[in-house]
Amino acid sequence: MPEGDTVLQAAKRLHTALAGQVLIRSDLRVPRFATADLTGRTVLDVISRGKHLLTRIEGGLTLHSHLRMDGSWKIYAPGERWRGGPAHQIRAILANESHAAVGYRLPVLELLKTTEESKAVGHLGPDLLGPDWNPETALSNLRKDPTRALGEALLDQRNLAGIGNVYKSEICFLLRVTPWLPVGELTPETAELIPPLSKKLLEANRDRPNRVTTGNARPGEGLYVYGRARRPCRRCRTPIRVAEQGDGSRERPTYWCPTCQPGPHPTRYPTHGN
Repeated sequence: MPEGDTVLQAAKRLHTALAGQVLIRSDLRVPRFATADLTGRTVLDVISRGKHLLTRIEGGLTLHSHLRMDGSWKIYAPGERWRGGPAHQIRAILANESHAAVGYRLPVLELLKTTEESKAVGHLGPDLLGPDWNPETALSNLRKDPTRALGEALLDQRNLAGIGNVYKSEICFLLRVTPWLPVGELTPETAELIPPLSKKLLEANRDRPNRVTTGNARPGEGLYVYGRARRPCRRCRTPIRVAEQGDGSRERPTYWCPTCQPGPHPTRYPTHGN
């Protein structure tokens, strides 16, 4: 599940494969940009901004993409078989003499002027893994709507950029509050822990292939609650629960321990699966 750390890793891989080299093939398979031709241009840089990817290209252009739930960028050597999915799922191809970057199932793909990147990412709050990180601004953003559930506020990229379902659940567990607790009901001390804790977790995992929040990197031991429905809490042994959070427009499974995280929660929730 792409979150700020995995998107940063994707940006690094794309930058290594593409930056400083001339494109010999470009294919954007979305109707609006299907006729755009970037061949002959040099890729200048690839960066992440929260969960967004910005590929900057010679001539003042930026290719903006977002992975959401299922999107991915795969890097292949010349002659290597492309294994990221069937051909009809390919949305973008950027290739130079040594690598091909292939974007699969990208729900957002647009070409814009580099000077207008703010149209794509200007709404985002401080990036937990970016140079613009500002914990005071992030906390102020979270507090703007005191009636909003903490889990929803953490996922709102306008507050702080980079948190997804995994970190939302893990952060709430570490704070010992439910994701449904209104932000305004947090104690000042707990609220002030959110920015540094979030930053610490994403920084610790920025270079890891598998996320770890428990400090234990052994397989199956890395997370406290996410993906552990019905399994015993690592603190108190109470079975972990899972429920959807939000308006239902997206899948947002939320995990919590009813003992370690007392407070508001759904009265009905699945009792099976992860």
